Amino acid sequence: MRTFARHAIQTHFVRPGESYIDLINTYVKPLYQPGDILSSSEKVIALCQNRVVTEAECRPGFWAKLLSRFVHQTSAGPGMGLPVKMQFAINICGLPKVLWAALRAAADKLRGIRGTFYRILGVEVSGLDGFYGEDIPEYAHMGVRVPENPGGVCDEVYEKTGVAMIIVDANDLNVELLGKASIIRETEEDLRAMVADNPAGQSTQMTPFILIREVKEE
Repeated sequence: MRTFARHAIQTHFVRPGESYIDLINTYVKPLYQPGDILSSSEKVIALCQNRVVTEAECRPGFWAKLLSRFVHQTSAGPGMGLPVKMQFAINICGLPKVLWAALRAAADKLRGIRGTFYRILGVEVSGLDGFYGEDIPEYAHMGVRVPENPGGVCDEVYEKTGVAMIIVDANDLNVELLGKASIIRETEEDLRAMVADNPAGQSTQMTPFILIREVKEE
């Protein structure tokens, strides 16, 4: 069995429009060794890409307010239970598709199947963070979308910094691998297992980067 050590790398509070290349050069490169894998939260990459939406762009209408009442809240946060997030889903996917997803989700819930709503609407909806200031006040009035072309970002990071990186969307319930550098040979299953317990946390730790290093047995 292989063993990996994980080191959470703390940064400053990253704002929209910053450079993820600069962040990695500043915070990761001094610690990085060949063979290491850097796990990056999707949020910090999306912020650097300016992938944000405002409350003004997602003012909840009738359907958003109605549908959000029926959303089951998990320990990961209110999710689409926030009308502003439901309105984002309607804006992105269209009302007919959101209504269909809600109906399918209600039917599947009776059979003990959860997650149908997000599976139908896709990662753009399931991956929306923010609009929730209980943990991070700065995100109370801002939504953070999933990063654009995460695999391409990982390859760009490797080309410019030599750091082999993966991008994950992680919370206390699950971990989704959004992208990885082409140089990485580990399977997606193994990569998810390395961060399955969400070592970066999801509150105010400001640790968007996790350095993963294999521990060799002597």
